[in-house]
Amino acid sequence: MNGVTVLGAGVAALLLTAVSTRPLGRLALRWGITDHPGGYKTHERPIPYLGGVAIMLGTIVPFAAVVGLDDVRVTAIVLAAAAVAFLGLVDDFSPLSLLIRLAVEVVAATGVVVGGVQASLTESWADGPLTVLWIVVITNSFNLLDNMDGALGAISAAGAACLAGTAFVCAQPAAGVLLVTLALASLGFLPHNWAPAKVFMGDSGSLFIGFVFACSSTLLVTGKGTGAVIAGLLLSTFVATVDTGVVLLSRQLAGRPLLQGGNDHMSHRLRRIGLGTRATAAVLALMAALTGVLGLATALNWISPLTVAVAAVGAVLILIGLPQRVRVYSSDRARSRPATILERRR
Repeated sequence: MNGVTVLGAGVAALLLTAVSTRPLGRLALRWGITDHPGGYKTHERPIPYLGGVAIMLGTIVPFAAVVGLDDVRVTAIVLAAAAVAFLGLVDDFSPLSLLIRLAVEVVAATGVVVGGVQASLTESWADGPLTVLWIVVITNSFNLLDNMDGALGAISAAGAACLAGTAFVCAQPAAGVLLVTLALASLGFLPHNWAPAKVFMGDSGSLFIGFVFACSSTLLVTGKGTGAVIAGLLLSTFVATVDTGVVLLSRQLAGRPLLQGGNDHMSHRLRRIGLGTRATAAVLALMAALTGVLGLATALNWISPLTVAVAAVGAVLILIGLPQRVRVYSSDRARSRPATILERRR
């Protein structure tokens, strides 16, 4: 597989997503698949979903045209990711229960693990269930990360591009092409989602992106030692991991329901200290790019995996703790709405 072919797949992904997003948004408006203002959300008019469908098509169609079904493990990732995206699409139509969502995600993740994608943390039977748990947690972490205009699209474009480089270095060309098409599809979606957003990706997009990131990062550390596994998994999903940690810790400390939606994510805290919406998305994307480059350097053996693993764990803990200084809750700790794992928007 030569560079021209990979570049062609990426360009096709960008164009397909960029061209299809607006028509899908109009279709969402016609069908009433929109995110309505209210509560902790900041937009003042209904914003259509289905941008995630454009991202999924832009990722999968060029990938399938170039790679086909030759790589069993990557094919398992693509098929399972499509199933998870469909789950998100159904949820965008009509919210599903947490049990149904988790059940589908567990089945999809199990299919990927059975297909040969597994992180070796304990070198025992427990690695399978632990990998499934990791995939499900990270998938939902990316889902929760979609909470501000342009944020997840920018993070996905930057992070997937770096992870694609790591895939090619690790002699995983099929995964590399998948990540290239995801990066360029996310980039093609950004003009429609950059603040002020005209279209949202919805759960179909955020779950799809999260699942591909979780499974691809796991694939790239399959068969490697513990240090390489920890470094690879944390660096490729760094922003989502930190964001989820920040939210869960702050809600625990404040005595609030852990799964309640609200403006207490990393993006909202950056806004609180003076950054605009676009600047916030750019900062988070830069963080994803920096950790992605560090992961690539580790794959190239420029840095010891164990050293990077220790540094990554330390950085995660520090970055979960520091944002707690930014005040995001009112003194009366009022509950804005019932607890749910689906933090729809803003």
